[in-house]
Amino acid sequence: MRGKIAVVTGAAGGIGAAVARALAADGAVVAAVDRDAAGARTTADKLVADGLAAHAFVADVSREAEAEAVVAAVEEQLGPVHYLVNAAGVLRLGEAGDFSEQDWLETFAVNSTGVFLMSRAVVRRMVPRGAGALVTVASNAAGTARTQMSAYAASKAAALMFTKCLGLEVARHGIRCNVVAPGSTDTPMLHSMWSDETGPARTIEGSPEAYKAGIPLRKLASPTDIADAVHFLLSDRAGHITLQHLTVDGGATLGV
Repeated sequence: MRGKIAVVTGAAGGIGAAVARALAADGAVVAAVDRDAAGARTTADKLVADGLAAHAFVADVSREAEAEAVVAAVEEQLGPVHYLVNAAGVLRLGEAGDFSEQDWLETFAVNSTGVFLMSRAVVRRMVPRGAGALVTVASNAAGTARTQMSAYAASKAAALMFTKCLGLEVARHGIRCNVVAPGSTDTPMLHSMWSDETGPARTIEGSPEAYKAGIPLRKLASPTDIADAVHFLLSDRAGHITLQHLTVDGGATLGV
């Protein structure tokens, strides 16, 4: 990946920051994009301090003008984008029957519309060049029902299928589009679902009352586990892989 430009959304922390590091470590020049300006700068500064190439960019990917502008800025300042990772995401919990319209709309704005807007902005530029690869970070909840997570699961399912449909349309241009679907990963998003110190153990054990299986590997994923899968699917080692989704959940969805 040496010298190639990689745009990573949601790069302020969690999976996005881990992906930024994995790509930069392989020689990519990373554009760390997040609406959290301080967080994006922190990610980029840490990479630069380690001798890697990274630059911070601020954008709310759910807004069309900002998505278009940030991709244009990256190409103007750094060069043509070769890789895109859609890792920006939000989680709003609640029973479907009582879920607020605002939470529903915000969940889809970031998790689904943001993927559409960023992918469109990047792919429009990749097509004339006849090369590129993108990965959307979805969730194992995109294919497995979860209590309290209807909006999140539905938005991730939309992002997953959008990415596959996009991949079908642009394959003739040499552009690959794949999905990584994490399970429970040790990030602030997962921590927000825990009420006390028993959260990690309960996540690993599962919750029969919520119809949720535990994790057969008996551990949470680390952000690096997810980043490694993203890195592989972007890399030339996956040069004949497209329209696929790779679940990285320690077996939590039982291989479904």
